[in-house]
Amino acid sequence: MLVYLWGFLYRHYFRFWLKWVLRLLTGKCELQRLFDNSKAGARRTLCVLRNAVHVEEAEVEKCVRDVMKEKKIEQKDTGFKTNLLVTLLQISGYKKLYLNVENLRKVPYDSDNEEHEEQLIELWNLLMPHENLKARITKQWCDIGFQGDDPKTDFRGMGLLGLVNLVYFSKHYTDEARQILSRSNHPKLGYSYAIVGINLTEMAYSLLKNGALKSHLYNMVCGLPQMEHFHQFYCYLVYEFDRFWFEEEPESIMHFNQYREKFHEKIKGLLLDCDVMLTLQN
Repeated sequence: MLVYLWGFLYRHYFRFWLKWVLRLLTGKCELQRLFDNSKAGARRTLCVLRNAVHVEEAEVEKCVRDVMKEKKIEQKDTGFKTNLLVTLLQISGYKKLYLNVENLRKVPYDSDNEEHEEQLIELWNLLMPHENLKARITKQWCDIGFQGDDPKTDFRGMGLLGLVNLVYFSKHYTDEARQILSRSNHPKLGYSYAIVGINLTEMAYSLLKNGALKSHLYNMVCGLPQMEHFHQFYCYLVYEFDRFWFEEEPESIMHFNQYREKFHEKIKGLLLDCDVMLTLQN
C-alpha cells in the first residue's frame, strides 16, 4: 500500500517539482541531462523510447527543432541536437526495418519469377561450386539441406526472406557457410542445412517483430538500421546455432525443436543486456 501511495505521489506531484528544481540548478531540461549523462547506444535510445517519443523518419528533423523550441534549448547546443537526431532516427528506423522485413517475408517464392530463380541457383553455386546442378527439379537439392526435389515448397513460411538470408550468408561468409554445410552432413549430429537456415530466419524475424532486437540494433547502428543489419544478425544466428548444436550433441534430429527452443532462449537472454551487440565478428 505504501509503495503504491509513494508511486502515485511521485508521478503526480514530486516528479514535476524535482524536474523543476533540477532545471533551475543545471539550466538544462530532462532530455539534455539524459544525453549529457549517458553514452550513445541502446540505454539512451530506450530511455527516450520509454518516454513515448514516436516520430516518422521524414519528420525527425522537424521534431528535433520543435523539441528544442518547446524546451527552450539554444540552437547552438549542437551536441544535444545531434544526439536527439540520432536517437529518433534509431527509433523510427527500427519500425521501418520491421516493415521492410515483413514485406519481404510476405513475398512468396515464385518459380516463374526469373529473379527468384536466379537467387536459388546462386545459392547452389555458392555452396556447391564444384558440382553442377543437373536439373531445376532434382534430388540434388537435398545435398544442401532442402526437403525435396523442389526447394520452393520449403520457403512457404518465410517467403522470399528465407532465400535472401541463405544467399546473403553464403555470399558474405562463403567459407563459413561451406564449413557449416559440411558439418551439417555429420553421420550422427547432422541436420538439414537449408531447412534449419529458414527456421533461423523465422527466429530472427520474430525477435525483430517483438522488439527484442532493439538493444542490439541501437548499439550497432548510429542512425537508421537497414536490411543489411538484419541479415548480419541472421548470419550470427546461423554460425552460433551450428556451434551450439554440436556442443549440445543431441541424440538425434528428432529432438530439433527442443534444442531450437533452448537456443532461442539463450539468444533472448543475451538480448536483454542493454549493451549487447551480437555480430559474427564476435
